[in-house]
Amino acid sequence: MTYKLLIVDDEMPNIRLLERLFQHDYHCLTASSGEDAMSLLDQHEVAVIITDQRMPQMTGIELLKRSADRRPHMVRILLTGYTDLDALVEAVNCGLVYMYVSKPWNNDDLKLRVGRAAEAYETNKRQHSLAANNERLTSRVREMRVGFVRAMAGVLQMHDSYLGSHAVRVSQLAGLLGDRLSLSEQLLLDMTAASFLHDLGAVGNPVAVYSGGVFVPEQHTARAAELISSVDELKEVADSLRYHYENFDGSGEPLGLIGDQIPLIARILRVAKEFDLHTNPRDEEQALTHESATELLRRRAGKEFDPVVVETFCEVVSGSLVPA
Repeated sequence: MTYKLLIVDDEMPNIRLLERLFQHDYHCLTASSGEDAMSLLDQHEVAVIITDQRMPQMTGIELLKRSADRRPHMVRILLTGYTDLDALVEAVNCGLVYMYVSKPWNNDDLKLRVGRAAEAYETNKRQHSLAANNERLTSRVREMRVGFVRAMAGVLQMHDSYLGSHAVRVSQLAGLLGDRLSLSEQLLLDMTAASFLHDLGAVGNPVAVYSGGVFVPEQHTARAAELISSVDELKEVADSLRYHYENFDGSGEPLGLIGDQIPLIARILRVAKEFDLHTNPRDEEQALTHESATELLRRRAGKEFDPVVVETFCEVVSGSLVPA
């Protein structure tokens, strides 16, 4: 493969010397000013640029700054005299220069340096390609994960419309709380998934869910955690479901975790779903007002619930339009 080499110098003798030096190994492009060089960069995928520092209208460093975004993989070499030390330090600190060559240069040394620069250009391209592929893969995995959660939420809705609507409300409440707590994007995604999936164990398993006609949420939540734990991308979500009936004071199940040992998403989910179960119960006649429900949460804070999560949630509820 013949790489393109751009030579920039306002002195034509220097351009000719460099062109003769590299013409057998590279496709040489030449420019006598920064503006001419920018025009060539618009038209060509240049692997390596060699530019003199001292040029009128646009210095070599100014050229490298302007071209960095346009040709990010291009490797930049600066020709500079000893009197340009300040400019050189600036260029190195800004990460603009792959290497610098002092004038007058040694031909053999310069050819070796340009060869290394071409190798660095190829490395830059490979790294960019890998990064782009990883980004696309991450995006596809995220889309598949979201699709799976939506599909399971749809199954839950068809099985039990109340539980389906409950999942939507819990997701909205948990999202408001997560935003107030400044959770990371990944934690917010995990929390949304946990909100929609925490009742999934109710589907197709009435014996485990009901005992003598009484709803037993701990059983079907544990089953939901078991169901989704086989999905690698949802293992953190599964743990949040598995432990969200742990009590803050250590008296809960299944492990007796205490305080911060309980995953944060589990602590948030517990408060959000508890609030919704009291304000939007299956039997509407048993519904509590928002004020009564938040007071109940406060009374049980430090025992069943994380007190910081409860207090933050109550602030969110009092200042936001919560789902009815």
